Amino acid sequence: MSVIELYEKLSTAPDDKTRARIIAEAFEALEERYPNLSDIATRQNLRETELRLLKEIEQVRLEIEQVRGELTKEIEQVRGELTKEIEQVRGDLTKEIEQVRGDLTKEIEQVRADLRIEIEKVRSETRQVEARLRVEIEKSRTNILFWSFLFWATQISAIFLLLWRIWPKN
Repeated sequence: MSVIELYEKLSTAPDDKTRARIIAEAFEALEERYPNLSDIATRQNLRETELRLLKEIEQVRLEIEQVRGELTKEIEQVRGELTKEIEQVRGDLTKEIEQVRGDLTKEIEQVRADLRIEIEKVRSETRQVEARLRVEIEKSRTNILFWSFLFWATQISAIFLLLWRIWPKN
């Protein structure tokens, strides 16, 4: 039903009771046509909803900033704790490295001392062997001189004997 039809019916209605029934029928037709008419938002409703949403958005922004600030504090706290732990680990590692260096230095010095002892033993044994070799060489030299002298004496005796035999005795 259109607005003009409604107007014509209302203007031609004989009494108020009929007019009331026509108005009720129009409302019924309107409700049938728009069943959720009560749910349709008005500009006022939209503006109120918009304002509520803006307020909620602002609250969420504030909460986000608050959480961001808390997270920043926690991050800085964790960063500080990690820095302390890293420094502690560095200190511990430095101590352990120095301890290992000290231990290695002691071991190296012990090895050097042991090597010196071994070298001195070898030198002492070498000197003893060298002395024995000199004695043996001197014995050999003496022995060779003795046998050489004996060989020369025999040669000279043999030559004299030959010369005595060959030489006329006049």
